[in-house]
Amino acid sequence: MTIKTVDGKFEDVVADATPEMREIAEKLRRLIAAAMPGVTEVCWPNLRIASYGVGPRKMSEHFVYIAPQSKHVNLGFYYGSDFKNPRLEGTGKSLRHAKICTQEDANDPALAELLRKASKHLPRLQTKSNQRPT
Repeated sequence: MTIKTVDGKFEDVVADATPEMREIAEKLRRLIAAAMPGVTEVCWPNLRIASYGVGPRKMSEHFVYIAPQSKHVNLGFYYGSDFKNPRLEGTGKSLRHAKICTQEDANDPALAELLRKASKHLPRLQTKSNQRPT
């Protein structure tokens, strides 16, 4: 697993999570690293969020985040509204999230595929010929 951490520590993000939610968050972190080897991780322990992408800037360089909650882990997609996936929740302009409640949820192959797609969908990574219309 290759992750470039540029700020904060993942351990601090999950420190207050239950053991079950911590394990789920760690599994999701491994899935993100598999989807984008060498991914950049930025952790905000006070917000209990770890965010991932090609650099340190949240919206312009990140595609996904992990946010442990008391009974689930939010796996958030910064451009999730671009994906028509029944698992994604939210009504914002761009952000969508999946609530991951169990290890079984985290092990769903469709989730790994969604992460792979999202890692390639980051607008900064797209060439002019295949960018989304504005």
